[in-house]
Amino acid sequence: MRKRRNNIFKGVDWLLIIIYLIFLFLGWVSIYAATYSDTQFEIFDFSTKYGKQFIWILLSFILIVIILAIDKKFYEQFSGVFYMVSILSLIGLFILGKNINGATSWYSFGSFTLQPAEFAKTATALAIANYLNERNQDLRKLSNQLKAFGIIFLPALLITLQPDPGSALVYGSLILVLYRFGLPMYYLIIGFLALILFIATLYFGYVITLLIAALFISIFFIYLSYKNKKFIRHNWLNFVLVYFFTSLFIFSVNFVFNNVFEQRHRDRFNILLGKNIDTKGIGYNTAQSVITIGSGGFNGKGFLQGDRTQGDFVPEQQTDYIFSTIGEEWGFLGSTFVILLFIAFLIRLLYIAERQKSTFSKVYGYATVAIFFFHFTINIGMVIGLLPTVGIPLSFFSYGGSSLWGFTVLLFILIRLDADRVYEW
Repeated sequence: MRKRRNNIFKGVDWLLIIIYLIFLFLGWVSIYAATYSDTQFEIFDFSTKYGKQFIWILLSFILIVIILAIDKKFYEQFSGVFYMVSILSLIGLFILGKNINGATSWYSFGSFTLQPAEFAKTATALAIANYLNERNQDLRKLSNQLKAFGIIFLPALLITLQPDPGSALVYGSLILVLYRFGLPMYYLIIGFLALILFIATLYFGYVITLLIAALFISIFFIYLSYKNKKFIRHNWLNFVLVYFFTSLFIFSVNFVFNNVFEQRHRDRFNILLGKNIDTKGIGYNTAQSVITIGSGGFNGKGFLQGDRTQGDFVPEQQTDYIFSTIGEEWGFLGSTFVILLFIAFLIRLLYIAERQKSTFSKVYGYATVAIFFFHFTINIGMVIGLLPTVGIPLSFFSYGGSSLWGFTVLLFILIRLDADRVYEW
């Protein structure tokens, strides 16, 4: 039996909301600093990027009220509808979408643009939560695994075709959610090993990688044979198959890298692996971002005192590279504060996800954690040069209405589900 909530804010997790508001403030201040001009004096000049971001922040509060006012069952019962609408919106981009920076990822309504991929994350999280909630689907069964993978990878495929592989990568984080709810461990192990083999092949070449892989596979099977004398006799075919598919994967890496990846993606991987040094071309943004963060030192240069930020050394700094503004103006201390705040945010999300009573709410909670964790780690790693540039925004900080609203919807649906948990017995 559920008790009626007369106050939509009653039972909500105020700690999460406070962190959210801090993120909004710090994000807006950073966007203001990154786009500030001496010719613009009004803080709320709505023709500027920081002015537009302020409008989107205000509209986010309206979204929050709507989300909290809707009954929990609505999100569960209409999760399939949300998912289908998101899929149709992604398909529609190939007909009605606007091409920006080489990707057809936006709908254009005059000066206003909307990126459906940002909202498809929430719809996919709801869909996978509803699927696992139905009759407690057993993810040890192959048929259930394939259905769950299909729900996750369909929007990822459509986004990749835009092409926007960076945004599509986010959906891979939902595999961790499936693992939490019964997906066998070997999927994660195979995925992790495939990633290592992929990077090793690009760096060492397929011959050396193949020899190293063969050595490790042989050592592994010799160890198992040592533990069980009959192992090789009964599993020699498995040994051959493992070696065959590993070899096939290694030989396919160069084909995928040269024919599936675009040149800009190949360049970024080559720069990350140290095979190319290009601080003036494709690697310019990352190189300037690292220099800009380092120039902030321990205490930072102060608000609007970042000469590299004001000098536009990092192109489009207000979007994916917004963290470099924090690094220059607020230094190591400010950067550390933001990182620790994100960690606290993720820990709180994890705690809330785990305390949910229904499978639907718990799965959605873990999906929310996975998506925010992925954006945080990939964006920070990208900005400081540890990961290739893939176009992943920093949640609540990067400029953009679609990004801000998408993250707001994702977060506050979880807050709404958690508030409803308080009033159930």
